[in-house]
Amino acid sequence: MAKKNSTETPTLPARGSLPELKLGKKAPKNVDVLVIGLFSGEDSAELPVTPLLAEDALRSVYDSLTAVGAKGALGELTRVPAPTDSGASSVLAVGLGDPEELDDELLRRAAGSAARALRPGTSAAVSLSALGLAPVVEGLILGGYSYRGLRSEESGSKPVKITVLGDTKKDKTEFVAAQVTAESVAFARDLVNTPSSHLYPESYAAVLAAEAEVAGLEVEILDDKQLTKQGYGGILAVGNGSARGPRLVRLTWSPKKPVTSVALVGKGITFDTGGISIKPAARMENMISDMGGSAAMVAAVIAAARLNLPVSVTATLPLAENMPSGTATRPGDVITHYGGITSEVLNTDAEGRLVLADAIARASEDKPDYLIETATLTGAQMVALGTRTAGVMGSDDFRDRVAETGRLVGENAWAMPLLEEQEDELKSPVADIRNVHNSRNGGMLFAGLYLSRFVGEGIEWAHIDVAGPSFNDGGPFGYTPKRATGVPVRTVIQLLRDLSEAS
Repeated sequence: MAKKNSTETPTLPARGSLPELKLGKKAPKNVDVLVIGLFSGEDSAELPVTPLLAEDALRSVYDSLTAVGAKGALGELTRVPAPTDSGASSVLAVGLGDPEELDDELLRRAAGSAARALRPGTSAAVSLSALGLAPVVEGLILGGYSYRGLRSEESGSKPVKITVLGDTKKDKTEFVAAQVTAESVAFARDLVNTPSSHLYPESYAAVLAAEAEVAGLEVEILDDKQLTKQGYGGILAVGNGSARGPRLVRLTWSPKKPVTSVALVGKGITFDTGGISIKPAARMENMISDMGGSAAMVAAVIAAARLNLPVSVTATLPLAENMPSGTATRPGDVITHYGGITSEVLNTDAEGRLVLADAIARASEDKPDYLIETATLTGAQMVALGTRTAGVMGSDDFRDRVAETGRLVGENAWAMPLLEEQEDELKSPVADIRNVHNSRNGGMLFAGLYLSRFVGEGIEWAHIDVAGPSFNDGGPFGYTPKRATGVPVRTVIQLLRDLSEAS
């Protein structure tokens, strides 16, 4: 990973490493590892035919696998020596479970597990792609992602090189689209994994501007003075407690003949102490991930440009650092959001909705057909749905479509209601609304209801709360690493692709 001497340069101080993939009709000569699939049968494992091995070699590998107890169970990894005439050193068999139950997500996870098992500098050929090219490509890249951060010693490791078997002409478009999607997720992971000492509103905005320029996007950045002049009271209320002032970044992809328009909004709190309503110290270091929503939307709009989608896309990204100080917003203060709605701030740790409200109001001025917003917004999301399932609120039909798309691409999501009975809980005696209610119940839904007040009339809207799914506190699994996951990048990219085809 490249490292920079200055935190002021518009590049990340470290990037995650990815395997190098290419599409090929056959395995290269002298490849290190042959990666094949192994199903679980009724009585014993089943080894499907693969172009990587001749019939006799396949039989020999099967005997070796069963001799060491391989069953083909989902997620099982078994390595055996390769036949002498195969040109490889070893065969890695990936358990695929019951062939009747295999779907794209299970295949993606299997490919991710295989990628994590490949040592740096290894060359491999993969035949799993015969079962589904795109999920295998995504799984290999996402599972092979490795982030070393700012460690002083050089890794000295070479990337894993993987040949994915497929038709180099027929499968090229699908292969490239899957690569773009997975690389976009990796970029979002890099942003989230970067320490707040190196990624704060000003430096973050500079990185985004540099990346957007490469992708051919239009860039607009408002600093704290411009935010004050234009009335972005929510962003300022959160960001004014820090010595590192807030920013609003807008990135726009403008194709020649757009078939529809989509606004993307993502929460960009580069570090969240809770402000005056300060958080407990335990695990506060994970609050570097509180800008995961903005990272996902940056990745998605750049992907739209790389895929040349015929959809106008503008990402509006409020960036701030939530710190306690003499200039920080106090509980009980009243702020004026962009557009004029006033809000009583009862808890400064419910800051995400404050910056998002301004951004949603600004994005709505463009009158998009759709508005998709995502944030690591509430701990209540994890209470309700756990750490791997996002909560989706918004316009009923579009909300359901977003949740279904998430499940389809392997980023589990569940549609949640906006409750009419919570409307009274929004009321404040001193402002139009207040930022928290007096109950522990329905906190995720209340936050969604707050944001709904800022969505323009006639806009199909969805809010994706990824407080749990965006950051993995546990060990790696499937294609998901420890720390930043990149959720919900793939959901948003798939939505943009679907909207470009359906309109």
